[in-house]
Amino acid sequence: MTTVKTPRPVPDAASLRPETRLIHSGILRSQFGENAETLYLTQSFVYDTAEQSAARFKGEDDGFIYSRFSNPTVAMFEERIRAVEGAEACRATATGMAAVTASMLCFLKAGDHVVAAHALFGSCRYVIEELLPRYGIKTTLIEGTDLKAWENAVRPETKAFFLESPTNPTLEILDIAAISKIAKKAKALLIVDNVFATPMLQSPLALGADIVCYSATKHIDGQGRCLGGAILASEQFVKDHLHTFMRQTGPSMSPFNAWVLLKGIETLQIRVEKAQDNALKVADWLAGKPKLKKVIYPFRKDHPQYELAKKQMRGGSTLLSFEVEGERAGAFRFANALRLIRISNNLGDVKSLIVHPGTTTHQRFTPEARAEMGIGEGLLRLSVGLEHVDDLIEDLSRGLAAV
Repeated sequence: MTTVKTPRPVPDAASLRPETRLIHSGILRSQFGENAETLYLTQSFVYDTAEQSAARFKGEDDGFIYSRFSNPTVAMFEERIRAVEGAEACRATATGMAAVTASMLCFLKAGDHVVAAHALFGSCRYVIEELLPRYGIKTTLIEGTDLKAWENAVRPETKAFFLESPTNPTLEILDIAAISKIAKKAKALLIVDNVFATPMLQSPLALGADIVCYSATKHIDGQGRCLGGAILASEQFVKDHLHTFMRQTGPSMSPFNAWVLLKGIETLQIRVEKAQDNALKVADWLAGKPKLKKVIYPFRKDHPQYELAKKQMRGGSTLLSFEVEGERAGAFRFANALRLIRISNNLGDVKSLIVHPGTTTHQRFTPEARAEMGIGEGLLRLSVGLEHVDDLIEDLSRGLAAV
């Protein structure tokens, strides 16, 4: 067998630029010096002695115990996301919703209170409206763009604020920095779902958020292959709350999914840049077209929070929404006429995908609740991919013609 040499030192992640961190952060090479990240498909780990196993369970020995707790491949994914986000710590989860749920349940208790924006992904609304109250955690939904509403909703027992920005599917932009100040005054933690913006386009921690959640299923994988999530926070939060919760309840990411996501994140920067460039061009082309009531894209000047979006984000996202005349029937005719863009409730993919939120991601809500969130019967959400923009425009022309 080849003699193993001491590996050469590598630059500290903090000294590297984001594009480089996406490729080089967190690599744990084995004694064989492999270039690609190693996939450690193992449930458990062995110890040299019984004393070492005892020390490891007590946290006195730095090493792996069981893949539900931690795993080398998952650890590489966590370190890479941590370095890109600029967070102190990261924990990977099985899905994005596992990340959202764990980020709250790990520290909230009966009697606590949560304030959240009403414009949320359907599953996030379920956690806020239905799941948390089952455990005696009170919740209040407010208009997220109204800073006074956040202030007025605070109670002595308020322990957390939750929001997503841009929102799903209406792409509202919430003022993270301003809401963070309100949360800090209330001594509440601000949790931000950053899935639409990705770490490439928005940095909630730098804006004052305490916790950031991702569905790695979306842009981080970006190729429709596997599920995953991530929670980023301070080392203290992870130590005091999240670590034990994750270890004992088990919403763990599989090593295989972590390995797939590690390969996906290497190209995150270039994929997001290209897709958002396409999205802006598509939004500009759709704007003002007959048969469309409105087009929503954060980096268009007609967006209600355009100035805030430009201040808070480094790009306008890979998603846009638009409302078709003819309500649900018109939206269905539009979507059914497309040949290149496929109907799917996923997003952040290299392939362009379209969905009707009112009958899919937000179908469980009453028409009144959907209207409150700005989700009309004619609304379609388009996740723009990496195709040539002219091909996308030609396909969207088919949809318009069908309406």
